[in-house]
Amino acid sequence: MNTLQTPVFHAPRWPLVAWLLTCAAGAAPAQTADGAEAAAGAPPRATLAPVVITGHHYDNSVGSSDAASQGVIRSELLVSRPALRPGEVLEFIPGVIVTQHSGDGKANQYFLRGFNLDHGTDFATTVNGMPVNMPSHGHGQGYTDLNFLIPELVERIDYRKGPYFATQGDFASAGAADIHYKTRLDAPFAQVSVGQNGYRRGVAAGSVALQDDVVLLGAVEWMGNNGPWVVPEGLHRQNAVLRLTQGSAARGLSLSLMAYEARWNASDQVPQRLVDAGRYNGQAFGRYSTVDPSDGGNTSRYSLSGEWHDRDAHGETRASAYAMKYALKLFSNFTYAMDRPATGDQFLQQDDRNVFGGQVSRAWNQRLAGLDARLEVGAQLRNDRIQVGLFDTQARQTLATTRVDDIRQTQLGVYGQGMVQLSPWLRSVLGLRGDTVRYAVTSLSNAANSGSTRASLLSPKFSLVAGPWAQTELFFNAGKGFHSNDARGTTARVDPRSGEPVDAVPGLVASRGWELGLRTEAIPQWQSSLAYWALRSNSELVYVGDAGTTEPSGASRRRGIEFNNRWTPHRHFLLDADLAWTHARFVNGDRIPNAVDSVASVAATLRDLGPWSASLQWRYLGSGALVEDNSVRSSPASTFNLRVTRDLQAMLGRPSGLTVDVFNLFNRRVNDIQYYYASQLVGETSPVNDRVVHPAEPRSVRITYRTRF
Repeated sequence: MNTLQTPVFHAPRWPLVAWLLTCAAGAAPAQTADGAEAAAGAPPRATLAPVVITGHHYDNSVGSSDAASQGVIRSELLVSRPALRPGEVLEFIPGVIVTQHSGDGKANQYFLRGFNLDHGTDFATTVNGMPVNMPSHGHGQGYTDLNFLIPELVERIDYRKGPYFATQGDFASAGAADIHYKTRLDAPFAQVSVGQNGYRRGVAAGSVALQDDVVLLGAVEWMGNNGPWVVPEGLHRQNAVLRLTQGSAARGLSLSLMAYEARWNASDQVPQRLVDAGRYNGQAFGRYSTVDPSDGGNTSRYSLSGEWHDRDAHGETRASAYAMKYALKLFSNFTYAMDRPATGDQFLQQDDRNVFGGQVSRAWNQRLAGLDARLEVGAQLRNDRIQVGLFDTQARQTLATTRVDDIRQTQLGVYGQGMVQLSPWLRSVLGLRGDTVRYAVTSLSNAANSGSTRASLLSPKFSLVAGPWAQTELFFNAGKGFHSNDARGTTARVDPRSGEPVDAVPGLVASRGWELGLRTEAIPQWQSSLAYWALRSNSELVYVGDAGTTEPSGASRRRGIEFNNRWTPHRHFLLDADLAWTHARFVNGDRIPNAVDSVASVAATLRDLGPWSASLQWRYLGSGALVEDNSVRSSPASTFNLRVTRDLQAMLGRPSGLTVDVFNLFNRRVNDIQYYYASQLVGETSPVNDRVVHPAEPRSVRITYRTRF
């Protein structure tokens, strides 16, 4: 047994401050935002008259973006469909599917463009300008935990796909999403939700105008859930947000304080052979049983951020900064008793970090050679100070240390881009981004793995937009992107378990992609986009936090088609239909495990039919290879979610409503995630290669009552 003393990682507890609750529940109503903020940073489209389809809840009309796969989701759409977990707000982005393979306090699994993004490696996400992805994380590179999100506060989601945008850096090869919270509410509200399996949630929020242009917004959330699992999940989540904003979309500033904590028992994936057998260790075993009931974890996230912007006749200046305190303790067991038959294979991953960063940009509206143009330059800086560890455990008690590291990781990105209106029907965007990262690793468990490295990369970007003709635009986009590798892999010399020599990995992994797209509104009330894209990555290698080492993998190439549609034949009806197909391979022709071939989402929404509204959504996660030779494939998952809302104002005499959400409406026995690997159970004499699954939750009903003051 390794006798190195286990460092202490703190995940502090915090009470929900009474004055914040008072502010959220009892604040006076404030005026509704005029929506100008959403367009504050958008480049001018001097020769293109915008076409708006009323009631879409999207800002994706002709002339509004530089790619067919770029767009904006508005808050009005977010309230029309149910979300089982906070991270599922990203499913409103066409082509994205969000699942879970463990407890609901852990980051989700994300699927987009033939990527099993794991917990976010190639999809960059921000909330109020703060990055969510965690580099050199204890569990997985780019770990994106969105469980701190309060969906009711989301004003809009700006999304982009592909490495075509100079403003996007690390983790944005497949795409990126910027989630923006509201700065004010129509009126304070409180809501209570209850559901099956011990689900309960309460939210209170409100805003108050302290002066004519100064608004204070506060919100608090508490949530608990046991789920359908034989071992109750015991999820407890506490969340609070306080935002102070001053000024307008043209000139102003904001300050945000956020706090989040959660603890849970994990519902980790289970071997299919156990589910088929129906018994384990003399006990009944089903789809919702757990091999190791002591798996689980706790996490916390505290942040302070600020933003300032100033728009004048010549352009716009923006600056922001943030500080974050984050901690995670995660107990997992995916191989059961294969490596340590006597004690089991449970391990603990710990991450304790402070993050500091910010960005600044300046844009100029100009005339170049008689043409309308917009030039922008910017810089982004992030510093992570991390203590991260991996330990062998049994029933959450530490047995041995695999590795412990102190990491200092600093990333700097600078960019410049220019948009030129070449003619009334043609515009171009040319950009160049430069990124550099410095890793400094001090291994507290094996000095041979200490060291410092540096990596840099230039990423050119180009877009060409033609049209509109007959309310139709054509797009060509190309660019280079990247994701960073885990710092520990860049300085590795020996395997932390075996002591065998290993090769260090590059600090940055480049990707190159292009896209042909079309967006049309030629048919009245029907907005449609079509994109054919391709992306090549220099390497698929990842740092495996479960083992403390880098898993080698080759270069890859992906291509696919996305077909997205919004149809509003009547002001009371909206139909969304998003379909995507992907072909993903390593360059040697092998399949990429867990790269699904197709995803789909089709949702029909009825709005404002007297006091009633309703939506029905079909979600589809297609089949994919689970091993490189395609001999084992995952089964597709098809489910339906239903939401029905009744406005109760006429009945109760106050603004209020009742919502019923039904998840997995037809109670389909499908899986959220599927893997294929070797594991060994107690009683087995050797490892078994088997399908390992995490079942989707059965049909469940949640009821929410909401009232405004």
